[in-house]
Amino acid sequence: MKKEDKAIIIANIGDQLNNYSCVYLTQTAGLDAEKTSALRRACFGEDIKMLCVKNTLLKQAFEASEKDYSGLYDLLHGETTLLLSNVGNAPAKLIKKFRDKKDTLPMLKGAYVEETVYVGEDQLDVLSNIKSKNELIADVIGLLQSPAKNVISALQSGANILHGVLETLSNKE
Repeated sequence: MKKEDKAIIIANIGDQLNNYSCVYLTQTAGLDAEKTSALRRACFGEDIKMLCVKNTLLKQAFEASEKDYSGLYDLLHGETTLLLSNVGNAPAKLIKKFRDKKDTLPMLKGAYVEETVYVGEDQLDVLSNIKSKNELIADVIGLLQSPAKNVISALQSGANILHGVLETLSNKE
């Protein structure tokens, strides 16, 4: 491969890295063509970008990036597939959902999620349980609405009780 071609590929990988806040490094070697195609379709459906890259080119793109990916350098060996997403837990949930009960692929090597590095397969459960930004916003809104709902409910129940008392008194006469 020519030096100019490598520079273009590194720039393209760098652009992809800058467009996404979460980077997952996985190993998909060992998946047959049918499962690989199914994984690509699943990634497309979840708005996750899947790239198979050479480790040396990826490391150069990491080094050229504005973010600090240095915690992932040691994971760049063997076959590497990138899963890029703007939702922190989406790739982890996809990996867990995609695996068969007997299959261990795709295997998580590591991840860079919201400026934090996670290394190893054992971090998959942690990553899948992290709440995304939208889920956190929904939780905060729910917490803020809860007191208002309680006040409205109390006012409505008070009105119903008052209505019931007045109706009973009017029927008594």
